[in-house]
Amino acid sequence: MAEHPSKRLLSQVIAEWACALKYKDLSPAAIQAAKLFWFDSIGCALGGSQQDDAKILLKHYRAMSGGKGNATAFVSGFKTNPVDAAFLNGHMIRAMDYNDIYWKADPCHPSDLIAAPLALCESEGLSGQDLILSTIIAYEVEMRLCEIGRPGVREYGWHHATLSAFASPVAAGRVLNLTPDQMVSAIGISASRAFCPGAVTAGKLTNMKNTVDPWAGRMGAESALLARDGFSGPEHIIDGKEGLFAVFKHVQYKGQPATFDGEALVKDLPNSKESHYRILDCGMKSFPIEALSHAPLTAMMKTVKENKIQANDVKEIKVEVIARAADILGDPHKYRPDSKETADHSLPYCMAVGLVDGMVTPLQFKEERVLDKSLIPIMDKVKVVANEEFEALFPKFQPSRVTITSNDGKSHSTRVDVPKGDPRDPMTEDEIAVKFTALGGDVIGRDQCKKLQKFIMSIETADKLDGLFELTTAR
Repeated sequence: MAEHPSKRLLSQVIAEWACALKYKDLSPAAIQAAKLFWFDSIGCALGGSQQDDAKILLKHYRAMSGGKGNATAFVSGFKTNPVDAAFLNGHMIRAMDYNDIYWKADPCHPSDLIAAPLALCESEGLSGQDLILSTIIAYEVEMRLCEIGRPGVREYGWHHATLSAFASPVAAGRVLNLTPDQMVSAIGISASRAFCPGAVTAGKLTNMKNTVDPWAGRMGAESALLARDGFSGPEHIIDGKEGLFAVFKHVQYKGQPATFDGEALVKDLPNSKESHYRILDCGMKSFPIEALSHAPLTAMMKTVKENKIQANDVKEIKVEVIARAADILGDPHKYRPDSKETADHSLPYCMAVGLVDGMVTPLQFKEERVLDKSLIPIMDKVKVVANEEFEALFPKFQPSRVTITSNDGKSHSTRVDVPKGDPRDPMTEDEIAVKFTALGGDVIGRDQCKKLQKFIMSIETADKLDGLFELTTAR
């Protein structure tokens, strides 16, 4: 069927909306949410800077460039160009899998993408208000992209970084004040390069798991800069000839071609203080683990606490979850994790270590803990079962029921539908501060953590962002 000539392509609609949106149009609730997500994300980055993969990337980029540039990497203070800084900082935010989460048809972590507008705000000498505006745009587009799959791209073997590459250039392009035509090109440039297979989160996991989405953030920054200089990209990359929608239509899912709801992508785009901004619907992680593990772990911790259960009294831990959680988190490989990446996606490991240690924090994913053989018999007591009844409630709820049977035959059961950190049970600024200090206290010092909290939570008053980078740099 021929494309109707007067019909605007979706990348044009998104570009016109993003270019027209101004700080004064944002709701106070959205602005507050953006600050809280930055507070959470920078805490994650401080912890992430200590991970081996973050250290390898920093070493690589130091060797690749002379340490000159107008953008700064967190913690090390390494100076480079904004594209590399966007990548390094985005990766640090992501490295521990502890940052935000939104899961509809597809999962996403919008904070993987916000290091790109930050790097460009710094290199262009822009303000905290510019950063907040572009952050809210990143969340809006990314989250909408993850709602519109029928089913999501995850269901047929693609990673959501595929979708992130469409959102990232919109946020980066807004910082650079691109025209709508330039923004359309930026989307086309970025998305052309970043279709990502699901292998990065399937089976045995590697450093690429936490890298593909920040890479989409990097593409957004570079694509926006190229578009500003006049480089062109395909405007039909979403809903035109051989674009995103057309490519996935070839996939059969339960006997039907997979589709996207293109109208929903741009329906009621927020444009005033009275509008509802998607950022308010995004969740945070109170545990440094894969998203679908949060409800069962919340349920187990409640059961253990309320019934004063000791690890050596436990005969079986039955975990009922939705089918995809059982598939991702309970496959045989996950019963013998040999790396942090596999452990934080292993329900048996998370439940076992939570039962024994009484907590699940970054400390539980240090190599010596992951490889501790004493946890194996306890992991083997975890039985992960798919529950059909729960399936119907997802994604509105993430139902999970944990039943612990003790050696004396007694059993205790707890069901949780909404994990802590979900927008329906959100983390407060004080709760984020505890997480922030746990992650950053040893990296930049507790005093600096407090100063950073103050700076971030009043970032809309900052004319420039130099102060943020001074405070994220280890003394």
